[in-house]
Amino acid sequence: QVQLVESGGGLVQPGGSLRLSCVASRNIFSMYAVGWYRRAPGKQREFVAVITSAGTTEYTDSVKGRFSISRDNAKNTVYLQMNSLKPDDTAVYYCNARHHFGFGDYWGQGTQVTVSS
Repeated sequence: QVQLVESGGGLVQPGGSLRLSCVASRNIFSMYAVGWYRRAPGKQREFVAVITSAGTTEYTDSVKGRFSISRDNAKNTVYLQMNSLKPDDTAVYYCNARHHFGFGDYWGQGTQVTVSS
C-alpha cells in the first residue's frame, strides 16, 4: 500500500507560479511512475505530467514549456512546478503512482489550484 499526500495548491493570479508537492509514504520511485492529473469544474480528469522510474518525463501539450515535473528520491517527493499559470489551469490536481508491472495504482486526495485575478 502507498499513501500519497499532495500540497501546495492555492489561489494565484494569471501569470503567477505555484509548486505542488506529492509525498509518498515510502520510497517507490524505482518501480512506479508518478504523475499529476487534474479535474476542472464540469470536466473529466485529464493527464498533466508524469515522471517514470527512469526519470523520463512527459507532459500534456497545454502545459509544455510552463510546467516541470521532478522528484527528490531522498524525500520520497515528486514536484510539479507550474509557471505562467492561466485561468484554464484552475482545477483540483491529483498525484498518481502507478506500478510499472500493474501491481498498484494509487491516488492522493487532491489539492485545489485556482488561477484568477
